[in-house]
Amino acid sequence: MNSAVVICECFARDGLQHETAAIAAHDKIEIIDAIADAGFSRIEATSYSHPAQVPAFADASQVLKGIDRREGVSYKATCPNGKAVERALADFAAGYGAEELSLLVSATEAHTERNLRTTREKQWRNVAEMAALAGRRFRLIGVVSMAFGCPFEGKVDQGSVVADIAHFVSIGVRHVTVGDTTGHGTPSSVRSLFERVARDVPEVTAIAHFHDTRGTALANCVAAYEAGCRWFDSALGGVGGHPAQIQYGEGYTGNVATEDLVNLFEAEGVATGLDLDRLSKVSLLCEKTLGRTLQSRVARAGYGFLG
Repeated sequence: MNSAVVICECFARDGLQHETAAIAAHDKIEIIDAIADAGFSRIEATSYSHPAQVPAFADASQVLKGIDRREGVSYKATCPNGKAVERALADFAAGYGAEELSLLVSATEAHTERNLRTTREKQWRNVAEMAALAGRRFRLIGVVSMAFGCPFEGKVDQGSVVADIAHFVSIGVRHVTVGDTTGHGTPSSVRSLFERVARDVPEVTAIAHFHDTRGTALANCVAAYEAGCRWFDSALGGVGGHPAQIQYGEGYTGNVATEDLVNLFEAEGVATGLDLDRLSKVSLLCEKTLGRTLQSRVARAGYGFLG
C-alpha cells in the first residue's frame, strides 16, 4: 500500500519497557508478526539494554530470531552502549539481526545521568564509537531524548537540540528521532523546532516521537507534519514511557496511540499505508496480552470518516 508518512510501531520496545509484568517472548513475537501483517515498514522490536537493568528485554536475541521476517520491513533494536552493539553484531552474524539500531543521547545532563548513568560528553564519545563499530551493517537511528523539556532541568533550548542532531550527522547518522520524552512539547514549539531542523540540517530525516503525558501528542504530530516531517513513532494503545525501574515521569507517560494517529492522518487524507482491519485486530491483541484496556480512543470508538 502507498503511504505519505512512515510510522514506526514501538509497542514491543518503548511500549513494553514501562510494563512491570513480564511478557513472554512468544507473546512479543506474535504481536510483532501481527504488526508486520498490518503493513508497518518499520517496527521497533526490542532493546539490547543490560538484562539486569532492563529485564524486560533479556530475550532480545530470542525475539529477533523468532519473528517471521517480511520483505520490506525493517526491525529496530535500541543500543544504549557499545556492548549492546556487540550483541547486535553477533545476532547479525547469526542471521537474525536487526536492520536498524537506535543510538541514544539526551538533551540534558540530569536525564543523561538518570537514564544512561553517564555524562553527555561521555555518551557522545560512546555514540561515536558505537556508530563506528556498527559500520554500514545497519541503518543507524540517532535519538535525542528530552528535546522539548526535562523534568529535572526544565525547558530545553532548541539550539542545543539542533546542535545534537548536527552532531549525529557528523558521525554518519542520517536519521534522528526528536523525542518529547515526557510530553512537554506544544504545537508551536514542535513546528518551530522541526522547521529549524529542516532549515539548518537538511541532510537529516527527522523522526517525530511524542509522548502524550499532557494530552498534546496528536496535536504535536500534526504540527510536525505541517513543518515537513514525514516519519513518526507511535505505540499501539498509547503504552510506554521510561523503563519501569527508572522513575522520572509523572502520571500518564505513554506514547501517542498508533490507532489514534492513523485515524487522524487517514481522516485528513494522509495515507499511512496500513491495513486498518488488521490494525484493529493487533490493537485487541495488545490489550489481551497486557490484560487491560489501553489508552487508544479509536480502539473504543472505531475509525471515523476516512479519506
